[in-house]
Parts: sequence; structure tokens; C-alpha cells
Amino acid sequence: MSSAPLEESTPPLNSEGEEYRSLLPSSPSTLPLAEGKAEKDDEAGIEYESREEKVGAVDIESETADGVDCSTVPPFSWRQLWRFTGPGFLMSIAFLDPGNLEGDLQSGAIAGYSLLWLLMWATAMGLLIQLLSARVGVATGRHLAELCREEYPYWAGLLLWFMAELALIGADVQEVIGSAIAIKILSRGVIPLWAGVVITASDCFFILVLENYGVRKLEAVFAVLISTMALSFAWMFGDARPSGKELLTGLLIPRLSSRTIRQAVGVVGCVIMPHNVFLHSALVQSREINPKKKGQVQEALNYYTIESSLALLVSFLINLFVTTVFAKGFYGSKQADNIGLVNAGQYLEEKYGGGLFPILYIWGIGLLAAGQSSTITGTYAGQFIMGGFLDLRLKKWLRALITRSCAILPTIVVALVFHRTESSLDVLNEWLNVLQSIQIPFALIPLLTLVSKEEVMGTFRIRPIIEKFAWTVAILVMVINGYLLLDFFVLEVNGLLFGFLVCAGTAGYIAFILYLILHGGGPVANWFNLWLNKGYNYAGNGT
Repeated sequence: MSSAPLEESTPPLNSEGEEYRSLLPSSPSTLPLAEGKAEKDDEAGIEYESREEKVGAVDIESETADGVDCSTVPPFSWRQLWRFTGPGFLMSIAFLDPGNLEGDLQSGAIAGYSLLWLLMWATAMGLLIQLLSARVGVATGRHLAELCREEYPYWAGLLLWFMAELALIGADVQEVIGSAIAIKILSRGVIPLWAGVVITASDCFFILVLENYGVRKLEAVFAVLISTMALSFAWMFGDARPSGKELLTGLLIPRLSSRTIRQAVGVVGCVIMPHNVFLHSALVQSREINPKKKGQVQEALNYYTIESSLALLVSFLINLFVTTVFAKGFYGSKQADNIGLVNAGQYLEEKYGGGLFPILYIWGIGLLAAGQSSTITGTYAGQFIMGGFLDLRLKKWLRALITRSCAILPTIVVALVFHRTESSLDVLNEWLNVLQSIQIPFALIPLLTLVSKEEVMGTFRIRPIIEKFAWTVAILVMVINGYLLLDFFVLEVNGLLFGFLVCAGTAGYIAFILYLILHGGGPVANWFNLWLNKGYNYAGNGT
């Protein structure tokens, strides 16, 4: 979208406005056009397409200067980095949701410090996937769900949407239950779990209010929530005083045993959230970038890389704090195999006592910030996923209400059914982890397919060596999650009918994955076709 008409009629910006144009005002001469477009976009429900919602990310002086080469990338600027700061931190919240925190505490309690190296490298793998997602959004000006709708046949796009919605519901149930547990802790049990779910569900209306004040205000709220998490878990880390030597050893020396293999698989599985892959490609479009100007696109990619790396560094440190606190307090203890999100606060209070500010409440505050922030981003992701795949034309409040209801109604049922015992919630959490693990290929394969296509990405398609490396990481993640699924079903599948249904579902699942791979081409598809041709030739020679 060209910005020339606005630039001609926009008065000189003051010093604050020169730092960033958080909301682009309409001048009197362009007011009717702007109002008409805003009304149209509100009716159509298209995210971030209204100019009033986008944050200016281009210096006016450089944009309007004569003789400026649009393919030239400006030098690094701290001011520009600040303008692009925001989407990466919203994306990083998926690495800090209650499901991840439960994986951290169980990893620490059962495996001690031995899996910290895996947490670090798993976060690095997650960063690679998220940078590719941001690359798609910036270079094309559209988010992943929209591109999938155009790339695949109708039936395949519909199935991808259904899988993405399942993953989102599974994540949202964990996030909302986590918030409800935190509310129950902080209220000393006065507010029951189901009431905490209802309170947490109201966040979608909070989002709608914040959106009216601009993207930067919303990002500021998330900054407060992330800071709350960081301070809470850093306080716990300081109180617990884990061993620095064992911490460094766990980070630098890879160790893995048969007893910790399940926790290791969980650590890797937690960092790739299917709905987060779709979300990041949409969040980066909150900055005003012209995809036709290569210099602007490359500049945005550079700053988003820095910003996302910083955001995931913060998330890694928070996960590290949680893991080491529980490693120090519960590794090798009788409670190690029984600890979970529901009883973690109680065990912490018994282990570390009260103090100036009881650790139980510190844990509750951090958990509430994690759950509340992740449910809000889940609402955002649901809007982009549903709107992109189904090409919906709904008002924002209605779309938010529909996407929120899809996750909240099952969550309330879950809270009423499973709140009676801790073991029932643990079983539920295992099934939800499986549900999300199943969906991972349906986010990674379309992403790698699209980011490698020149007709989609133009000159910003990834290089072949990066493509091969990304496919290697994706296959590694899928194999690790496949191990988790196999291990889970071997233990849980009982009965002939249930076993038959699981086998039939597995066959269809694998067939759809192969279809997605072969449809997109790429190194894996080429290898698979080569393998099939060799098989046919071998069979032909044999006859």
C-alpha cells in the first residue's frame, strides 16, 4: 500500500512522532477516504490492513528523499530496532505457556539439570522455525493461513484448518486451566477451577478494547506480563539458589538416559507450537512495510531477526529458572514423579517455606501471567487461522467471540469433569500434549513449502542450504514427536476396536503428510520420488 498521499498531507512530526508513528493520522484532505476504508476493513474483518492499525516502520526522511535506491538496506539504528520491537515478544509467549512450564518443572524434578542443554538447543530450533514464519509474512504481505488457502486444493486447506483449530484448542485448554489454577492459588481456594476458567475467558473482550488504542498499547500490556513472569521466576531462582556448577554442566555437556528420554521428548515438543507458526507470520504485518520495496523488506527481516532472538533469549532464561528451581528442590525426591502444575505450588511452599513473600504466591503470580498472556495470543492466533483459511468476512468482535468460544466451551467442560483429582488433570494434560504433537507437521510442512517457493517469496526465498537445514530440523522435531506418540499409544491403547481406529487414523495421518510433502516439492519430495523410482526399477529388473 503506497504511503505517498499521506506523506504529502501529514504535518511535520514532533520529536516523539519521529521515534515511531504508532498510529498514522488522517489529514483533513484524506479523511473521507480513510474513514471509508476503515469502515470497509472493519466489515471485512481483515487483520492489520487498516492504516490506522499499523505502526510506521520507515523513516519519513529516507522514504521521501530524492534518488533513494529502494533496494538499499539502511544502516543499523537503535530507533528502528525499537520500531520493530513487539511481534517477537508476543510470539515468545507460546514458549512460556502453562504447558511449557509444566514440562519445565517435570524435567527439573525428574531429570535434574541434565536436560538444560536440550532446552537451549530446542529453543534455537524454535527460533529458526519462527524466523521462517516471519520471513513469509514480511516478504509476501500475507500470513501463512492465507497462503495455505491459495496454495492447496479446497479439501486440503479445509483439513489443514481443522488440524490447526484442534492444535489451538488443545493449547488453549492448557493455558486457560493454567490461569484458573493460578487464580485458585492466589485466592487460597476461594475461586474454584471452573470460575477461574470463566474469568480467563473474558480476555477476548479485553483484547477488543486494547485494539482500539493501537498495536503498541497491546504490546505494552504483553511487555508487562512477560516482565511479571521474569521477575517472579527470577525471584524463585534467587530463593532456591541452584548450583551454578551443575547448571553450567547441564548447559554445556549433553546427557541423556533411558529414565529421562520421555522428559527429553517433552522438552523438544513444547517449543514448536503449531498455532504459533501461523501467528508470527501475521504479527509481523503490524509494521508498515511495502513488500515491493526490497530494501524495506530486508531491513524488516534484519530487525525481526534481532528482536525475535532477544525475545526467545528471555523466554529461555525464564524456562531455565523454572527448571533449575525444581531440579534443586525435588530431583531425586519422592515427590519427583508426582509433581505437576496443580500441586507444584503446594510442594514449593513445603520445600522453601514462607519468607518475606511466600514462594507459593510468587509461583501463582508467574503462572497467572503466563496463562493470561498465552490465552490472549491464542485468541489472536484463532482469528488469523480461521479468517485466513476460511476467508471469513466478519466484524472483529464477532470473529473474536467465535474463535474464543471454540476453545473456551470445551475448556469449561474439561474443568468441570477433570477438576476433582490431580491425577485426572495430569492424564488430560498428556492427551492434550499428544493432540498438539499430532498437528506439528501440518504447520511445518506448509511453512517450509511456501518459504522455499520463488513464485511465492520472490528473491526472498530461502537458499537451498538453509532449506535443507530447515527440513532436517523439521524432520527431527517430527520424529521426536512421533516417538512420543508411539510411546503414548503403546501404553494407552487397549481393546481391539480402539486399536483398529488408531491404526486407521494413523494410516490416514501418514497419507496426508506424504501428500503435503509431495505437493510442495523440495528436497524431501525429491528424495522420496528418487526412492520410489529406485524401488520401481528394482522391481522391474526382478521380474
